[in-house]
Amino acid sequence: MAKLSTDELLEQFKELTLIELSEFVKAFEETFEVTAAAPAAVAAAPAAGGAAAEEVEEQTEFDVVLEAAGSAKIQVIKVVRSLTSLGLGEAKALVDGAPANVLEGAKKEDAEKAKADLEEAGATVVIK
Repeated sequence: MAKLSTDELLEQFKELTLIELSEFVKAFEETFEVTAAAPAAVAAAPAAGGAAAEEVEEQTEFDVVLEAAGSAKIQVIKVVRSLTSLGLGEAKALVDGAPANVLEGAKKEDAEKAKADLEEAGATVVIK
């Protein structure tokens, strides 16, 4: 196996979904007995002079936005119907009207799963 350059590795990582990347990080940490969270702990330490670091509120609700249906529009409509309570006509209208929100205010896990399912069907999706 040829050794990959840093740029080649980054290109491969860009193609992974968030779930796949998360699984990779876990496997990397276990294999090399390291933790990727260590630098974040240093950054989260209080600022010099005793001033407390300003808390950043973590996002808890996510919108899944269908950017484009791609070439397999029927498959994307089926996935939209499975993710929502929309009927066939409503789901078709949502897919035809892309970009459109498929899910609003979803939990992170649900949003990532919906994104993965839609991308598997051939759609272009973003989580906001």
